[in-house]
Amino acid sequence: MGVMTWTAPEPARAEPPIAGPERQQLDAWLDYHRQTLLAKCAGLTGEQLATASVPPSNLTLLGLVRHMAEVERAWFRTRFAAEPAGWIYCTDEQPDADLENLDPAAAEQDYAGYLREVELARAAVAHRDLDETYFNARRKGDMDLRWIYLHMIEEYARHNGHADLLRERIDGATGD
Repeated sequence: MGVMTWTAPEPARAEPPIAGPERQQLDAWLDYHRQTLLAKCAGLTGEQLATASVPPSNLTLLGLVRHMAEVERAWFRTRFAAEPAGWIYCTDEQPDADLENLDPAAAEQDYAGYLREVELARAAVAHRDLDETYFNARRKGDMDLRWIYLHMIEEYARHNGHADLLRERIDGATGD
């Protein structure tokens, strides 16, 4: 009997509504972008996900999944909700470990970790108001949850563009 190779599953991606309350729209657009990243990974093995396919960059789809897990945790949980969550992959000594220390054999665990971070991020802000703020030490001012949502949508949109190029170079797949 052969070894079963894990492949990233196809996500259920819903189009955001064309009208609705602000929070509903922000949640829907953020979820759309989260699912878009996963759609770019769908059907690929750990080896393929860990392939740096646009030289000279070492950027990979697996690295993007790991990076976005870190970003979800950092913005929603650590900063906004003040949870003592810490980093998942990164350290002071290696701040880009999310993008660099890849193990194709751990792709399924990294993927599951990303999904877990998304759920924890949702839970951390589920009952919080968009106008609620926290003090951002780096920017030396109060930052509201609305800004974080908009930043996260921008972060995903940028990295989903990278994911488009990576996926196309891996197997020629394109799409929206």
